[in-house]
Amino acid sequence: MRLVLTCEHGGNDIPETYKERFPNDEVLKTHRGYDLGALDVFQYLKPLSDVSFYSTTSRLFVELNRSLHHPMLFSEFTKHLSKIEKDNIIKDYYLPYRFRVEDKIRDYINHRGEVLHLSIHSFTPQLNGKTRNCDIGLLYDSQQKEEQEFCKHLKTQLLKHHPNLNVRFNYPYLGKADGFTTFLRKQFSKNYIGIEIELNQKFVAKNIIEIEIKEDIYKAISGLKSNYHVFKH
Repeated sequence: MRLVLTCEHGGNDIPETYKERFPNDEVLKTHRGYDLGALDVFQYLKPLSDVSFYSTTSRLFVELNRSLHHPMLFSEFTKHLSKIEKDNIIKDYYLPYRFRVEDKIRDYINHRGEVLHLSIHSFTPQLNGKTRNCDIGLLYDSQQKEEQEFCKHLKTQLLKHHPNLNVRFNYPYLGKADGFTTFLRKQFSKNYIGIEIELNQKFVAKNIIEIEIKEDIYKAISGLKSNYHVFKH
């Protein structure tokens, strides 16, 4: 079992050529600009991985976790760019990241390996005036038995280390919604498990997640990775 770790929304960088598109850069500092704390958790978990990839390009520039056909691929700041400009952004920023991850997974699978892909994200505690009742969300495709089993065991491990955590499945988003893991499931129908881990930003201070939360996740993943047979059968 190879562990591929990714973080698509690790930063809020905007290429210099396009900064004029963001006259009010305050929005880049919010949850809309990037996943606060996600890169910190990614770096903490990195020793567990066989390979890792992250991006610090803002999702408001181009959304790496959306398919090319998705209406939110470009935000209100970039959606009015010319087709040539958009094509260049896709060629220079979107595709290189996605191809690196996809090519490595293909390489592992082609060499008779199995891949566990964990994509690290975070979510704002409140959205549209509603509080999200969740500490950690585990997103998977409910039709994929191995993904379902992995998340069940991961939740068990998390609660063993931190019984008061509110861990929910497919919340605050559905694991089968448009996203990178959803795309990769279509590319690799066998030997691929794609899970998104969503962390509540209430645990974030200065873009750093509370150490106890990081330790709990590290221990839980480490235990399952070393006992792959637990959720495989």
